[in-house]
Parts: sequence; structure tokens; C-alpha cells
Amino acid sequence: MRIYNYYLFLCIVIFINLFSYAQEKDLSWEALSEQYEVPEWYTDARFGVWVHWGAQTVPEYGGGWYARHMYMQDVGRETFGKNAYPYHLKTFGHPSKVGYKDVIHKWKAENLDTDKLLKYFTEDLGAKYFMALAHHHDNFDNWNSTFHEWNSVNVGPKRDVIGEFSASAKKYGVPFGVTTHNERFFDWMQPVFGADTSGVYKGVPYDGYLTKRDGKAKWWEGLDPEKLYGLPSEKRTTEWEEAWKQNWLLRMQDLLTKYDIDYMWFDGRGFPYGEYGKEAFRTFYNHNLKKNGKINAVIAGKIPGRDPGILHDIEQGVESTISPVPWQSICSFTHWFYKKDDPSRHDARSTIELLIDVVSKNGNFVLNVELLPDGAIPQEHKIILDEFGSWLKLNGEAIYATSPWKIHGDNLYSSSLIDNAENSNLANTDQVAINKKKSKQFNNRTKGSPPYGQNEVRFSTKEDVLYMFVLNPVEGEIKIPSLGLNSKYNPKQIKAVELIGSHNAIEYTQSEDSFILHVPLERPNKYAAVFKVKGVL
Repeated sequence: MRIYNYYLFLCIVIFINLFSYAQEKDLSWEALSEQYEVPEWYTDARFGVWVHWGAQTVPEYGGGWYARHMYMQDVGRETFGKNAYPYHLKTFGHPSKVGYKDVIHKWKAENLDTDKLLKYFTEDLGAKYFMALAHHHDNFDNWNSTFHEWNSVNVGPKRDVIGEFSASAKKYGVPFGVTTHNERFFDWMQPVFGADTSGVYKGVPYDGYLTKRDGKAKWWEGLDPEKLYGLPSEKRTTEWEEAWKQNWLLRMQDLLTKYDIDYMWFDGRGFPYGEYGKEAFRTFYNHNLKKNGKINAVIAGKIPGRDPGILHDIEQGVESTISPVPWQSICSFTHWFYKKDDPSRHDARSTIELLIDVVSKNGNFVLNVELLPDGAIPQEHKIILDEFGSWLKLNGEAIYATSPWKIHGDNLYSSSLIDNAENSNLANTDQVAINKKKSKQFNNRTKGSPPYGQNEVRFSTKEDVLYMFVLNPVEGEIKIPSLGLNSKYNPKQIKAVELIGSHNAIEYTQSEDSFILHVPLERPNKYAAVFKVKGVL
């Protein structure tokens, strides 16, 4: 009996150990993706802020791809970067002598106060989550990177930018995310290995060919330019490219497990670097699963419907109707990095309207707050942001933790939006998407778009309330056919209507054909008016 009990005890111990091992063992990406559900914190948030900020902010002119275009006398179709080369030549010197590595060195972030920024983003703008750029196509890491010497602790500001933002986000109680854009690096940085095709420096190689040995007695002594710039395509081998991808994976795993990250966004239409990207994402979700007991995180990218573990992201664009699954729209006033030669595409009106449109279609809206190189918000942008935040503070109940109604709006297409790549004031970054006329990327309205009609509305719901957003309110009656008692959407008898922020009675009638609302002259805000319609659901 003692022997039997011993073996029974031993079997129990082995079973417990095997179970614990199984619990601790990382799941495959396919297993993680199959069980994935978008967390409630994300779908309730509806609005987040992004700081797309790094060393490329240092030059005042030159567009959002400065690290590439500073090496191009002729930018071809990428005309948003046409000012980069002449500006660099005039301001810093010729790229053979002063390259992008030197631009990084000039980035000091001397006025960066992440606590102050997060306080503003959460309390004044109303953001419910926050994300910061970890690295762009330029291959420079904005964190204390264990596996990449070209990082913000070693070079430039000498600060752990991601670490500071992460701590501040947690201090102000919002989920924190990072964005990674490095998939384009191999091709994107190739101009660094070129030379001028005309002028006094014709044929003189740019600084991409410098070696670690060339840094002796210079500010970058001990650093290897090859690790920042890579190799010219003619010198690359399959072994070199694989080693580079393996190092990229180590950097990503370092980023995604070192900091308290709830969200990651990647710039691409598939797993970055194929299986390496999948492994990075697998690491992130497994790490989060072990921490929370379930996957309480989000990965977002531009791959609609391809993988249930990845949330669909639309850059500078919107869905055409309600999506059955959560999605996200990202928006920036200019070309993501702040530049003086880049006039704002948006004002408070267009930004508020985008938020409303996105939420009505079951999406989240993320607004990039462009920072100056010192870490401050440009004053002309802050004026817009303050107005946006004021509107959201007043009308937040119609945005946060809401769901779409049966349709996203009524009296649609009251203004014409030109579907033409040459005339739509598109941002940069993806010529392929721009040339696809049916692409949702880069299709959002801007401050130059025709105003909405006075009767065009959007809807959201929460519990037993239907929120109706009148996008371009003007005093007078508007007719909403979808809320008529005989409408195919089966609305119930309306019991009460209120204008958020107003104590005045609202005049309305509901007939079989429509709901007729009198929009009052006196409203609490000059932008979209939000009405609470009770009883209709």
C-alpha cells in the first residue's frame, strides 16, 4: 500500500508539473489568433492619441520621409519630400559630410515632459489610450535597445523615450502602445548609398559607405554606420539579410517584453519580414497572456480580414459603412512628422467629424499629435487640439463605450468627396494605396472638403439611448427618414429628445415617414450637435 501511495503521489506530481509546463509553454501564433478577442478596454476607448515623433523631426522642412529624401536630388513621384535635399544642403551641409546619423545627433528632446503630455492627452483631449513611435523606416530605436546601438539612449536625446512615455501612460491610467515601421528599411534607406548626379558634388558618395573605423576622433566614435544604414543592395548576401532579420526580431522582442505594452501597431500589409514578424507578434501575445491570464492586448495593421489576431487599421481613411468587427483609423494633421513646409490638412471641424464618422462605423479614431523636435506641441496645432478636446469633453458620452446602430447615418452623401488621387490632398507614405481608387487608405475628409449637408447625421448607441450627431448644424428643421415609424429599421416611438449640453426643450415630431427635428439656434458648441434620442431603440 505504501508503494502504491508513493506511485500515486508521484503520478500526481508529474501530472501537476506537466500541466504547469503546458500552461507556461508558449502557444503558436495560429492558436493565439484563433482564441483572440479584441479586449473591452479597446472597444470602449474609441479615441486614442499617438505621438509619431523621432529624429526626423529635427529638420524644419523636408516632409515626413526626411531620412530618405535628404539623399535624393530627385525624389520622383514622392514630391512631399522635394524640399529635403535642398534644405539639408543649406542647413546642415552636403550628405557626404553630414548624413542622417548627424541629424540624429542633433535631436536633443530638451523640453520633453512625458507626464505633462499625458496629462494633456488624457484630461484635456480625452484620450483613452496612448501610443508612441518606437522606430520608423530610419532604423533608429527610440528606446534603450539591448540589441541595437543606434538608439535614443546612446545617441541624440540620451533618453529612453519609450520608457518615459510608458511610465507616464501608466501614471495617468491609460493603456500604452508602440508603433514600428521598420519593414520598409531594406529599400527605403538605399539612397544613402547614392551620390549627386549633378553639381559640384557629382559622383561623391554619401555617408552610407562610412565604416566604424571612419568614426575615430569623431562624435560617433565606436558606433558602426552599417548598423544604422545597412549595406548597399549589391553587397548584401542572403546570410547578411537573415542575420539582419534575426537582429530585428531580437529588438522587437526586447521592446515588446521590456516595457508594459498593451498595444502595438505595425506599418505594413503582412507580417514584417514574414515569419520573423509572426514570431515577434507571437512573443507579444504570449507575454501578455501569461501576464493577464488572457490576451488583453491589441496588434493593429493594414491587413483587413486576413488574420483574426490582427485588428484592421486604415491610414488617413475610413470604412464606407459599419464594420462587423472593430477597426481603427489613424489621422495626422500633416505628414506624421511635424514640418513647416507641410500645411495642416485638418482643423477642429474636420477632426471632430472624422471621430464621429469612425465611431458610427464601429471604429476607433487615433489622432497623431505632432511634436516639435524639443518635445513641445506646436502652438498652431494646440489651438486645434484644444477645440477638439473641448467638444469631446462635452459629448464624450456619445463616443466612449458606444456601439453602432443598424446604420451608421442618414441623409448620406450630402457633400461630394472627390475620389481623385491628384485632387484629394492626400498624405504621403503609400503610393500604391493612393493609386488604388477603391482603397480605404487615404480617403478621409479634410478641412478643404465640402461641408456636410445640414441634414446629414451619424448614429451611435449606448444601452437604451440613440445618439444622433448632426454634422453641420444650422437652425431649422431636418428630416430623418430612418427614424420614421414605418422605416425598415423598425424604430420605436420616440419618448424624449435632448441636446447634450443644453437644458432647453427640443422640438420634434415623429411620423410614419420620418423623424423631424428642429435644430435650435443656441447650441453649446459650434461644431457637430449631439442629440440623445430616447425610446427609439
